[in-house]
Amino acid sequence: MQPSFQNDDLDLEAAVASARPQLVEFLSHCLDWLLTTSQRFLPEVAPSGLDGITDHKRQASVLLDLLEKAGPATWKEFTQCLCMECDLPLDLETLLISFAGEGNSSQKQEACRDASARSSVPRGKAGTDPGVLCSWSLSSLPMGWAGLQMSHVLATAPASCGEATATTGFIRRRHHNSSESDKDIKKQRLDSAEKYRRFVINSMRQRYGSRRAAGAAAQEQAQPLAFNQGFVNLVIRQIKASRLKERTDKPREDVAGAPEPEECVDTAMKVSDLFRGVVPSGTTKVMFLFGKPGTGKTMLMHRICQKWAEGVLPQFLFTFLFEFRQLNLLKGKLTLKELLFDLFLQPEDSPDAVFQYLLEKASYTLIIFDGLDEFAANMDVSSSSMGGPSLTSRMSISELFVNLYRGKLLPGCTVLVTSRPKRLPEDLLNTVDLLAEIWGFDHEKVEEYVSHYFHQHSFKEQAIAHLKNNTKLLSLCLIPALCYIVCTCLEYLLLKHQMNVELPQTMTQFYIKMLLIFINKQQGERAGDEETQLNCNRKAILDLCDLALKGLEDKKLVFYVGDIPEHVKEFASLHGLLTVFEVKTSGTHPEAGYAFVHLSLQEFFAALYLMVSERVDKNYLRKKFSLKSKWTLKNEAKTEFMESFHIFLSGLSSKECRTFLMLLADQDEAWVQDKQDAILQSLKKLAATHLTGPKVIELCHCTFETQDLKVAQHIGSLLNFKYEFKNFRLTPLDMSALVFVINLGQDLTHLDFAGCLMDVDCLEILASCKNVEHLSFRSRRCGDDFAAALSKSIQGMGSLKKLALTGGSMTAEGMSNLVQALSQCHQLEEINLQDNRVRDLDVKRVMDLFSRMEKLKKINLSNNDLSLNAVLILAKEVIACQNATELLVRKDTVIMCFSGPSGNFPRSLDLMWEENKEHVIPTRHVKLCLQDCSLSPQHAEAIVDILQSCPCLSEVNLSGNKLGDKGCSCLLESLPWISISKQLDLSQNHLSVNGICSLLKSVNTCQKMMEVQVSLCRQTAVLRFAEDREFASPPPREEPLFSTDEHQYGKEHQRPTTSKKIRLTDSRFQASDLEKLCAVLKKSSSISELDLSNNNLGDEGLLQLFLFLPNLKMLSSLKLNDNQISLKSVFFLAQSLSTLEHIKTMNLSLGHRQVVHLTFWERIRARSTSRWRSSFLAHPEHVAKGWCFRLRDCRVGPEDMTRLCQILAQCPQLTEIDLSGNSLSDQSIERLLSFLPYLCHLTLLSLSRTQMGDEGLRCLLDHLHQAPVTCSLNLSHNRISQDGVLHLVNAFATSGNTMEVQVSLCSKATLIIKLTSRDDPRKILRLAECNFQPDHLEKLCLLLEKCTGLTEYRSSNNNVTVQAAERLLHSLRKNLGPLKISIEEPWVRKESVTNLLELAVQACGNITEITICKEKTLFQLGVRFLHCPEKVESVISRLNLYKPEVEHACFYQRIREKCAQLQELRWSHVELLNDEAEMLVRILLPLPDLKKFGLTSSSITPTGIDYLITGLQNCQAIEELNLGYMKLSSAAIPKFVLGLREMPSLKRLILNHNSIGNDGCSRLAEAFRNMHYMEEINLSHNNIGDPGLINLAAVLLEMQNLKRIDLSGNSPSPAGGEKLMEALTYCKHIEELLLSRNGFGDRTAVKLALCLPHMTNLKILHLQNNGIGPAGGMELARALVACGLLEEISLSENDLGEGSIHALSEGLPCFERLRKIELKLCGITDSASKSLSHGFRQCPSMEEIILSWNALGDRGARELASALPGMEKLKMLDLEKNHISACGARKLAEELAKCPEIQFIRLWDNPVPRGLAENLTSQDPRLCFSFY
Repeated sequence: MQPSFQNDDLDLEAAVASARPQLVEFLSHCLDWLLTTSQRFLPEVAPSGLDGITDHKRQASVLLDLLEKAGPATWKEFTQCLCMECDLPLDLETLLISFAGEGNSSQKQEACRDASARSSVPRGKAGTDPGVLCSWSLSSLPMGWAGLQMSHVLATAPASCGEATATTGFIRRRHHNSSESDKDIKKQRLDSAEKYRRFVINSMRQRYGSRRAAGAAAQEQAQPLAFNQGFVNLVIRQIKASRLKERTDKPREDVAGAPEPEECVDTAMKVSDLFRGVVPSGTTKVMFLFGKPGTGKTMLMHRICQKWAEGVLPQFLFTFLFEFRQLNLLKGKLTLKELLFDLFLQPEDSPDAVFQYLLEKASYTLIIFDGLDEFAANMDVSSSSMGGPSLTSRMSISELFVNLYRGKLLPGCTVLVTSRPKRLPEDLLNTVDLLAEIWGFDHEKVEEYVSHYFHQHSFKEQAIAHLKNNTKLLSLCLIPALCYIVCTCLEYLLLKHQMNVELPQTMTQFYIKMLLIFINKQQGERAGDEETQLNCNRKAILDLCDLALKGLEDKKLVFYVGDIPEHVKEFASLHGLLTVFEVKTSGTHPEAGYAFVHLSLQEFFAALYLMVSERVDKNYLRKKFSLKSKWTLKNEAKTEFMESFHIFLSGLSSKECRTFLMLLADQDEAWVQDKQDAILQSLKKLAATHLTGPKVIELCHCTFETQDLKVAQHIGSLLNFKYEFKNFRLTPLDMSALVFVINLGQDLTHLDFAGCLMDVDCLEILASCKNVEHLSFRSRRCGDDFAAALSKSIQGMGSLKKLALTGGSMTAEGMSNLVQALSQCHQLEEINLQDNRVRDLDVKRVMDLFSRMEKLKKINLSNNDLSLNAVLILAKEVIACQNATELLVRKDTVIMCFSGPSGNFPRSLDLMWEENKEHVIPTRHVKLCLQDCSLSPQHAEAIVDILQSCPCLSEVNLSGNKLGDKGCSCLLESLPWISISKQLDLSQNHLSVNGICSLLKSVNTCQKMMEVQVSLCRQTAVLRFAEDREFASPPPREEPLFSTDEHQYGKEHQRPTTSKKIRLTDSRFQASDLEKLCAVLKKSSSISELDLSNNNLGDEGLLQLFLFLPNLKMLSSLKLNDNQISLKSVFFLAQSLSTLEHIKTMNLSLGHRQVVHLTFWERIRARSTSRWRSSFLAHPEHVAKGWCFRLRDCRVGPEDMTRLCQILAQCPQLTEIDLSGNSLSDQSIERLLSFLPYLCHLTLLSLSRTQMGDEGLRCLLDHLHQAPVTCSLNLSHNRISQDGVLHLVNAFATSGNTMEVQVSLCSKATLIIKLTSRDDPRKILRLAECNFQPDHLEKLCLLLEKCTGLTEYRSSNNNVTVQAAERLLHSLRKNLGPLKISIEEPWVRKESVTNLLELAVQACGNITEITICKEKTLFQLGVRFLHCPEKVESVISRLNLYKPEVEHACFYQRIREKCAQLQELRWSHVELLNDEAEMLVRILLPLPDLKKFGLTSSSITPTGIDYLITGLQNCQAIEELNLGYMKLSSAAIPKFVLGLREMPSLKRLILNHNSIGNDGCSRLAEAFRNMHYMEEINLSHNNIGDPGLINLAAVLLEMQNLKRIDLSGNSPSPAGGEKLMEALTYCKHIEELLLSRNGFGDRTAVKLALCLPHMTNLKILHLQNNGIGPAGGMELARALVACGLLEEISLSENDLGEGSIHALSEGLPCFERLRKIELKLCGITDSASKSLSHGFRQCPSMEEIILSWNALGDRGARELASALPGMEKLKMLDLEKNHISACGARKLAEELAKCPEIQFIRLWDNPVPRGLAENLTSQDPRLCFSFY
C-alpha cells in the first residue's frame, strides 16, 4: 500500500510552479550572479543572446526557462546552489529545498566552491555581503534553513545510514563579524540539538515503524502487517471553526436554526493538506482535529510521527507527542522544559543548549496533544491570561497547554490537538487556524483496508463480498476501530467455517465475539468450548471489568502496576486487551503504565461489570443507566469518558447476549433477564422525554443494540414527530440505527435534516426506511451530486408523501434528474426545492414529469433566481397541465399546486374549448399569481394570451408590477374573453384616474363582474366576479343582430343581471371628479353597493352625488364615510328620507371618524318594460319593518334639534331613531319629545351616552308622560346615580304609560324604559347592582307602596339586607292578580331554610311559588292577591303578639295559611335539618295545589331522606318531580316507587346524578307503566346496566307521550343499547334523546340509525363518547337526514372516521333548524374541512359549532373562515387544541371582521406564535387564544 503522503511530489511541483513569479522577482535583483551561475550550468548559452532584453525580470525569466529545459538534473543542481548561495525568503527557500532534495555531497561542494570563486552572491534584495562556503555544519545555516535541510537529508537517507552520513547534509555560512568563541559555543549547541533530534527520530522509528493496522492487538499475530503498509488513509473534512463552536457550546445539543450557507461547505482534504499552509513565522499555528470514537485519531497522530521521522514533513525540525490520558497522571506543576524533556525524551547531554535551540527554532517545532476529551482536569484558561509566563514558571498541564496554543510559550510553534466532539474551551476554538473532522472510512477505504487485512488469505474476495452484501456490517466498518474488530471476527470464522459465516449484528456482540476469539486464539481448541473458557477465566474477566468501571468513575485511563492485580495483568496482556508503555512524570524514573487498547474497550468491560456483578442490583443499574445526566442537561456530562458506555449496556440487554452473561455471571436466566429488563424499561422511559436530534440518534443506537423488536416498536411510536436533526454530522451507522427504529414504529414519521453533514452512504441506507412520510434536507452541501444520490434512494420509500431539498446548491440539471426519479414516486404529494440554484429550468420537461404524478399537490421552487421569461413559460405550462390548480409567483416565491389524480384528460383544453364554448363547464379552478414580477406594459399581450388559454381561472393576482394604465387597459379590454370566476388583482400597478375609469368601464362590458375595489392612496385595484355557472363560458365576440327593447327584455329574462359593488375609497376624489366618475357609472344600472369613503367630496360633492342616485336602480348600500361633510349635509340627508322613499337605514356620525352609510329597500320592477320605476312603490313589508335614522357624535343645539325633528316628522314610517353619543341639552331633549306623537311607528329611541345626568333624566321624565307612544327608550351610559334611579321609580309608579324599567348601575350602566300607549297589564321593575344605601332603600320601599299595579319585581345585588327585604316584602302589594318577587343577595346563601321561610311569610298575599337556590343566591316568591287583601297593619300587629313559647307552632300555622295555594316549590343547594325536613313533609308537600317540586344538590340526613320519600306519597297533584344530585341509592327506590304510584299526573321525573342501579331502574320501570302522561325521564349519571335498561326499554313501548329521555353516563353494553333503540322506535313524539357516555359502540349506533327515520320530531341528539367508530358513524350520518327538525347534534369524542364526517357534511343542508353541532375529539382533519364548511354554510339557523381537539390545520381553518360570512346567525366557533398556525389564524381574523354577529372564535392551544396571537386579539377581542 502506498503511504498516505504519496502525492507529495506532485504537490511540491505544483507549489514550485506557483512560486515562479516570486523567484523571478528575487533573481531580477541579483542578475549578475544569475548570469555567472547560468554560464557554469549552461556553457553553450552565449550571454549576448540576452542583449535584446532590457527588463531584468524578463532576463531572469528567460534564464530560468533555459535552466529548466536543460533537464531535471541541471535544474535540481541549480536549485540546490541557489538555496546555499542566496538568502532567499524563508517560504521560497523551503519550497525549493523540499523540491530539490540532495545530490552527491562532493559534487555539490565542488560546484558551490566554483560558483563562489567566480561570483559574489547577493544577500536578498539589498545585496548583502556574500557568504563564504565552509564545512558542512549546522552553525552557519540561516534561520529556518538548517532544520529543513537536515530533515530532508534524513528523509532521503537509507535506514542503514550512520550518524556521520546524516550530518554531512548540513552546510554552514561564515559570518566575518563572528568571533571564534561564539562559533564554538554555537557549534556545540547545534551539535547537541542535532544529536537530540536524531535521538527523537530513532525513537519514533522504533515505536511507530512496524505496527499493525488500526486497533491491532499488542501481541504479535501471524503474518502481521507493517504499519507503513497497513495504514489506510482516513476521510478528513476541513470545516469552519464557528460551526464546531456552535456544536460544542451545547454538548450533544442541536443548534437552533440552519447554519449560514458559507459555513456549510466542508472541504475534503488529505493528511498532507494539514501542514501545507504551515510556513515558519513568529506566530503560533493551531490545528484542531476532532472525530467520533474509533475513527482513528490516535493512530493518525502516530502515523504523522512516523512520517516525520521518515523525513516527509520537512517543515519541522522537532515533533513532540503527548497523550492526555497520560498527562492525567501528573498532579504537580511543570515548566515548559520539563514538559518537553521529562515527559517526552530527555536529551543525552546539554539539555539547556537543546532547550535554547528549541526556543530559537520554535517555528520548526510540532507539538501534538492527543485526546483532549480524555483530559480529566478542568481546563484553566483564567490563570493563563494573566500576562506572559516566564520559561521558569511552573504551571499545571492545563496552563501549559493553554499558553502553548495561545502563543505565550514557544511562540511560532505548531500545535496539533485531537479530541472527540465534546465541549471545548471557546478560547481554543477562537485561535484555531485549521479545523478538520476525521470521518473514519468510506466504503472505498473499507474495501482497501479489508483487502490488505486478508491479503495473505485465499478467502480475501469472499471476505470482501461478505461485507459488501451486509449493509449493517458495512456501516460498522466505516469506523476504523470497529472495522478491525469485524475483520478479526470474520477471519476467525472463515478459518473455521469457510462456507457458513454468521457474524454478530451489533457493536456489543462484536466486542463479545472479539473477547472470545482472543481467548480462543491464545488457549486454542484444547481449552474446550466457550463455556469452559469463560469458567476458567471468569475471575480475571470480572476483575478486569471492575478495573474498567473504577477507572471510568475516577476518570482514570492509565493504570500503574499496583492498580492491576497480577492475574488480571497477565490475562489482559496475554490476550491483547491491555497495552503497556512507559509513563514519565517530572523528576522520576519512567514507570510501566497500562491502558486498554482503546477507550471503547474500557467502556465495554465497565458496562459488562454492571450486568454480571452480584454487587450490582437493579436500582444501582438504573441509576448508572439513567441518561438524564448524560443527555438532558445542557452543561457538560458528568462522565466525560462514557461515550459508548450506555450503548454497550443497551447491547448487553439483548437476548443474544443472555447466554454469555449467564455463563460469565454464573447465574440463571431469570437473574440475567431481570437486569436486562431494567435497562429496557429505562430506554422506554427516556423515549417519552423531550429529546434533541443528537439525543434521538444516541437513543436509536441504544435501541438498535438491544435488537428487541418490541422495545424498538414502542420507542419508535413514542418518538413519532420528534425526528428533527440540526447542524451535526450523521454517519451511516447513525442512519442505520435511525432506520431500524423508524421501520419498527407504528406510525409514519417526519425526518428533517437541517445543516447536517452526511455522505451518500447515508442516503443508500435511508432508502430502506419504509415508514417515512415527510423527508427534508436543508444544507448548502446538497448539490447535484447529492440530488443524484437521492434520486437513487427515494424510489424505495413507498410511504413518502412530502420531500424537501432546500437551501442547497442544486442546479437545473440536478433538478431535472431528481424530478425524473420523483416522477416514478406516484405517492408523493409535496415537493419543496426552494433556495437552490435552479436558474435556467427546462420548464416543459419538468412540467411534463410533474403531470404524471397522480397524487402531487404542491411544488415549491422559491428563491431559485428564475428569470421573468422562465416564469411566463412556467405560467403557460402550469395552466396547460390539467391537474395543476395554482401557480404562486411573488418576487422570489414560486409555488405550484395540483389537485391530485390527473385522469386521462388531454394536456390542453384549448381545442375542446374552441369547439364547444357554450356547453363546457370547467371541472377545475386555477389560481394564478404573478405578483412583484416586474411585469411592464410590453408583457400585457403575453399575459392576455396566458389567461385566455385557460377556461377555468378562479383568481388572478398581478399586483406589485409595472403594468400602468396602458398595460391594465390592454388586459381589461380582453376581460370579456377571459374566464375568471373569483378575483383579478391589479393593485400597485401605478394606475392613475384614467386607469380607474378604464377599470370601471369593464363593469359594463363584463357581465360577470361583481365587485370593483379601488384605492389610489393605497394603490389597490381588485375586481371580483360572480361564481354563477351561468357565466362559466365567455360571451361571443359577435354583435347581436337585433337591438330592440323586446330583444333586450328577452335577454334580461334569459340571464339575470349580476348586482355590482363599487368601492372607490381612499382616492382623494373631489366634487370636480364626480362628473367623470358618474359618466362611467351611469352606464351600469346594476350597481348594488357604492362606497366612496375616505375622499374629499364635501357638502357639494354629496349634493351632486344624490342628484345622480336615481340612475342607480339596484342600489342597496351607499357609503360616504370621511368626506368632510358638515351639519348642513346631515339636514340634507335627513330630508332625503322623505324625498327618497326607498331609503331603509341612515347612519350618520360627525365625530372623529365621519360616517355616512345609507341602505335601501329593494324596489319592485314593472313587468311591462325593462326599465325600473323611478318612484318607490309602497310595500307592506317595508312598512312593517320600518326605517332607521342614526345620528351620533354630533353637537345638536335646540335650534338644530327643532329643525331636525321637523324634517324627521315628515317621515312617519320611522321605527328607530338613535341619537346616542350626541351632546344634548335639556331643551334639545324637550323639543325632541314634543315631536314623538308625530312618529306613530317609532319603536326605539336611543339617547345613550348623551351626558344626560340626573337633571337631564328628571327633565325627560317630566315630559315623557306627554308622549302617547309605544316604544323603548334607551338611556344607558348617562351617569345616572341612585337618586336618579329613585326619581325614575317614582315616575314608573305614577305613570300610566310606562310598562317596564330596567336599571343597572354597574359597568354596563343599563337604563331602559318601555312605554306603551295601550292597556297592558304588565308592569315590571328590574333593579341590579345599584349600590343602594339604607336611606335609598327606605325611599324605594315608600315608592313601591304606591305602585299597586306591579306584576314583577327583580332586585339583584342592591345591598338589600334581610331587614330591608322584610320591609320590601311589606311594601310590595297590588290590587289583584299575581306578583313575582326575586331577590338575589349574598346573604341568601348563608340563611337557613327556616329563616328564609320566615321571610317568605312576611309577603303580602298568598304564596304560589317558593324558589331557593343558594348557588345563585336567589330567593324568589310568587304571590297572588285576593279580592279582599289583608291589611299590612293587622298582619304586623298579629305577629307582635307571638310569644317565644308558642312561636314555633304559630310559625307552622302561618306557613299553612300563606302557602295554601302553593303550586311550585324548588330548593337547590340547601341544607335540610331533620325538623326542616319534617316541616317540608308535613306542611308543604301535602298542599293540594302543589304541581312542581324540586329538591336538588342538597344536604339531608338519611332519616330526612326516608321521611321525604314517605312524604312524597301525599303529592297526588304533582306534575314535575326533580330529585337530581341527591345521592339516592337503589335501596331508597322501593319506597320512592310507592310514592310515584300516587302521582297519576306526573309528566317530568328527574333523578339524574344519583346511585340508582339495575334493580332501582327496574322498579321505576314498573311504576312508569301507569304514568300515561309522562313526557320526560332523566336517569342520567346513575349505575344502570343492561338489566335495568332492558326493563326500562320494555316500558317505553307504551309511553306514547314521551318527549325527552336522558340516560347519559350509565354503564350498559351494546346489547342493552340495541334493546333501547328498538323501544325508542315506538316513541313517535320524542324530541330530545340524550345518550352520551355509555359506550354503546357501533352496534347500537347502527340500530339507532334504523330507528331515526321514525323519530320525525327529534330536535336534540346527544351521543358523545359512545365508542362509535367509522362503521356506526357512517350509518348514523346517513340516517340523520330523516330528522329534519334537529336543532342540536353532539357526536363528540367518537372516532368517526373521515367517511362519516363527509357523510354528515352532505346531510347538513337538510337541517334548516340546526343551531348547535358538537364534533369535539372526532379526529377531523383538513381533508374533511371543505365538505364540513360547505355543509355549515347551508345551515341557516346555525349558532354554535364545536370542533375543538381535532387535527385541523391551516387548510381547514381557511375553509371554515371562508364559510363564516355566509352564516348569518353564527355566534361561536370553537377550534381549540387543533393544529392551526399563523396562516390559518390570520385568515380567521380576516373573515371574522366581516361577521359582526359572531361573538367569539376560540383558538386556545393552537401553534400560533404568541406575538401574533396578541396582535390579532388586540385588533379583534372576539378571537380568543386564552384558556378562559
